[in-house]
Amino acid sequence: MSLPTSHTIAIVPEPGGPDAIKIVERALPKLGDDEVLIRTVACGVNKPDTFERMGFYPPPAGAPEGLGLEASGVIEAVGRLVKDFKPGDDVCALVTGGGYSDFVIAKAGSTLPAPKKIDLVAAAGLPETVFTVWANVFQAGKLKAGETLLVHGGSGGIGTTAIQMGKAAGARVFATAGSAEKCALCEHLGAERAIYYREENFVEIINEAGGADVILDMVGGPYVQKNIDSAAFRGRIVQIAFLQGSRIEADLMRLMLKQLTITGSTLRARPDHEKAALALAIRQTVWPWIETGQFTPEIHSVLPLDKAADAHRLMDAGEHSGKILLTP
Repeated sequence: MSLPTSHTIAIVPEPGGPDAIKIVERALPKLGDDEVLIRTVACGVNKPDTFERMGFYPPPAGAPEGLGLEASGVIEAVGRLVKDFKPGDDVCALVTGGGYSDFVIAKAGSTLPAPKKIDLVAAAGLPETVFTVWANVFQAGKLKAGETLLVHGGSGGIGTTAIQMGKAAGARVFATAGSAEKCALCEHLGAERAIYYREENFVEIINEAGGADVILDMVGGPYVQKNIDSAAFRGRIVQIAFLQGSRIEADLMRLMLKQLTITGSTLRARPDHEKAALALAIRQTVWPWIETGQFTPEIHSVLPLDKAADAHRLMDAGEHSGKILLTP
């Protein structure tokens, strides 16, 4: 079987709004010894993609050209050192770039067999969010059964994933969201209480529940102090983005008195061996949750690849719930 020599990808020649995205044809890079070539069925759209489009999130050195951090599909070819996958396997993969494409090259260590309980299109909505939640809530945040997890932005891709994974792990889950409909979705997915942050004080509600042992936050700004005030004794606050700013003024006395931990991380620039270790843990722990129906990716919409600009408009508007996907 002859392999493709070119692929269609979405690039951003100059930073800007959604219309800055251009769909172009490029020569397909040579497949590395530890890589797999995937014929794409779908790819996920994530908030970091919009930051990259605007010029605020440059790709790490050596990243493939183009937007996109995750994809699902069927393996077309494998590098000579790859032992765990073969052509014809259904997979989903985390990539450092180039995910918006009809053919994607991924590291074998960041590739996972597609869960059998969901379709291959929906599987494209798993890698970026599941890797992020596992690394931050479970690895950095050390969430345990019986503890309380607070998820900000509960109706987004990360949020809907964190709610379901926290619930599957046996935690009490609370979430914040920006509308009554989004709050209803969070509770449908397993949140004990979803807090409409425009009208309710989440600090008071969380403290009445005993405080949060782990807080997953992508808001930053004024939420940093509110998270400190909401955390339980020896709680862990994990920061993954700063939608309302990374420069803050905060009173850290409560951090000392409560013996809190505040940490943060990024996923994209992590070395390959760390991503491979995350993938192994996810396959052992999270995939069984999917197989038993405890976790299903929440899909908002599926658009064709040539409508990538429209997908970014949806993401920028912030009115969606769950994942936005593209299909070649």
